[in-house]
Amino acid sequence: MAIFAFITFIWLLPIIIIVGSNRTTGGEKAAWVLAVIFVSWFAWVFYMLLAPIKNRD
Repeated sequence: MAIFAFITFIWLLPIIIIVGSNRTTGGEKAAWVLAVIFVSWFAWVFYMLLAPIKNRD
């Protein structure tokens, strides 16, 4: 049971980091979370490299 909890935490960690980040907001943040869930866990790496795509004023 502890192994399952650990694996679940590791899988959710990128989502938690994106949701808690202030690099993006609103729809852009939702798009990144959906990318992590449906495309690949490695989308989180792209989030760290590319977000924000445009500068906020």
